[in-house]
Amino acid sequence: MHVRDAMSPTVLVIGPTHTLRQAARLMAERKVGAAVVLDPDADGPGILTERDVLEAVAKGQDVEVEVAADHLTPDAVTAMPDWDLGRAATAMVHGGFRHLVVCEGSDVVGVLSVRDIVRVFSMNGQLAGA
Repeated sequence: MHVRDAMSPTVLVIGPTHTLRQAARLMAERKVGAAVVLDPDADGPGILTERDVLEAVAKGQDVEVEVAADHLTPDAVTAMPDWDLGRAATAMVHGGFRHLVVCEGSDVVGVLSVRDIVRVFSMNGQLAGA
């Protein structure tokens, strides 16, 4: 099983100047837990997660003013579509994150979440007790 088999090919892409409120609204509308942040001045894609937004709110920061660029994970860890899902899961566990940006060359082609991996394995009966 490969990353391409589990990833979501529909990616929420935002810019670095989107406010946290705008990002949260878009994530809620699309029912996703992360947005890929593309900044032409950055070396690669960044990622803004629901956890990043939550931490800003917990610190009392103004989500109407704070922008994605100041809260994202820059140079997000990326995966290739042909990676084995085990390799992707290992990268997530070792990195302590729940989303991988999937790229082919410099193009973002998907996002893989822990939920995607669990869904694929459970549908295929590959989880213990399934």
